[in-house]
Amino acid sequence: MSVPNPLMSAVDKVKNMVSGEKGRKISQLDEFCRTVSKDDRITTDSGVKQSTADEWLRVNRDDKTGPMLLEDSYAREKIHRFDHERIPERVVHARGAGAFGNFRLFESAEDVTFAPVLTDTSRETPVFVRFSTVQGSRGSADTVRDVRGFAVKFYTQEGNWDIVGNNIPVFFIQDAIKFPDVIHAVKPEPHNEVPQGQSAHNNFWDFVYMHEEATHMYMWAMSDRAIPRSYRMMQGFGVNTFTLINQKGERHFVKFHFTPVLGVHSL
Repeated sequence: MSVPNPLMSAVDKVKNMVSGEKGRKISQLDEFCRTVSKDDRITTDSGVKQSTADEWLRVNRDDKTGPMLLEDSYAREKIHRFDHERIPERVVHARGAGAFGNFRLFESAEDVTFAPVLTDTSRETPVFVRFSTVQGSRGSADTVRDVRGFAVKFYTQEGNWDIVGNNIPVFFIQDAIKFPDVIHAVKPEPHNEVPQGQSAHNNFWDFVYMHEEATHMYMWAMSDRAIPRSYRMMQGFGVNTFTLINQKGERHFVKFHFTPVLGVHSL
């Protein structure tokens, strides 16, 4: 009568996994592995096969000492992709939060438009909305004194429709050419990156002092409207003016305002 050797049994299992029938682990790995044959080649973004991905096209390929040619479109594409791998945070509205939901119409607006999303009360439209502060970078606080922006995307059956707005109906500037200036004024000092997400520094006050048109917005920004308690407790004012057309062909200029059911409350 022979006694089974546990050591030999373990060795046999290893042999079966390596050289015999594949074990379950290797079989599972095979499902996610790709066998590359000599006929497989790397391609460009447009699907053109490449002979190599390791050598730049040169004037002299024999000793690989010739100058590299800009006509190597794959090499330029590879470098372009590398340069764009890390997407920097947006200049403004970097700090935010988003949510999916549904838009339901309770009263038809057929007197100003024939768009089904605003006239068909039986329709339910998926939406996505993103709220954000303006000045702060990623990681800044949600409670800073700042304008709150938002963007609503309606996924209508006819196509996507976007509404962009702020929680304050006016702005610091009248002429768009000053937009880089006002953003530079409210952003942190470039040499030390402070203060973050707020306007408590000299650049902002210098801008307000030198631009009288910013006074109205400044009064709003220093009020309780700039420190909302929640995104659900602030008003929204669409930035753009839309031209809507009804069934009669009549045109109407329209701006969209959002009124919170919970009311307007501040910190």
